[in-house]
Amino acid sequence: MYSKLFNRFIIFSALANLTGCAFTQNSESAEMNASSTTQVNYDLASMLKTAEQQSTQDDVNGNQFTPLKHHKTLANYVEQMALDLVDTLEFESDTDANINIAVTTLVDLDSSLTKSNQLGNQISETLIHQLQKFGYGVVDFKTTQTIDVNSRGDFAFSRDIENLSEEQMASHVLAGTLIYRHDAVVVNTRVINAHTKKIVASSRKLIPIYVLNKEDIYLSSN
Repeated sequence: MYSKLFNRFIIFSALANLTGCAFTQNSESAEMNASSTTQVNYDLASMLKTAEQQSTQDDVNGNQFTPLKHHKTLANYVEQMALDLVDTLEFESDTDANINIAVTTLVDLDSSLTKSNQLGNQISETLIHQLQKFGYGVVDFKTTQTIDVNSRGDFAFSRDIENLSEEQMASHVLAGTLIYRHDAVVVNTRVINAHTKKIVASSRKLIPIYVLNKEDIYLSSN
C-alpha cells in the first residue's frame, strides 16, 4: 500500500514539474511576443513621426512632391477637362444640340487677360481634338479663306484678322484661364454661348508642375 502511494506521489510530482515547465515556457513566449509587439509599434510610431516632421519641413522650405516615376501626361488632364465640360454642358434649347464651338487660347488670370504661353496654346489645341472626338462641332476660326502658298510652304492658318472670315460661324466659345501655384497650375475652362454670354459648361483642373516639366512645357508668357 505504501508502495502504491509512493508511486502515485512520484507521478504527481513529475506531472507538476512538467506543468510548471510548460507554464514557464508559455510565460517566456508571451513576454517575448509582447516585447516584439512593443518594439514594432515603437518603430512604426517613430517612422510616422519622422515622416510628419519631414513633410512639415518640406512645406516650410517650399519643396514640392515629385514622384520618381509617373505615366501622367498633359493630354490625360486635358481629356478630363473635356469630360467635365461634356458632363456639365447644359442646352438652353433643342437647337443647341448642334452647337459649334470655337476654342480660344487659355490666358493668364491677370488684369489684362491677354497674356498666354505654350501651356495655354497647347491645352487649347488638345481641347479641339477632345471635343471633336466626343462628337461636338468645333470651329477653327484661324482658317483663312484661301491657302497662302509661298517659298516657305503652304499655309491655311493666320492670326491676321484681315485674312479671316467676318462671318460668325461659332455658336459657342470655349475660353479659360491659368492660375500659377508653386507646385501646380490651376486651369479653369468654360463654354460660353456667343449670343447670350451664358456659361453652359465649366471645368476646373489642377495640373502638377512635375507633369509639365516632364514634357518641357514653358510657362513664361508671350
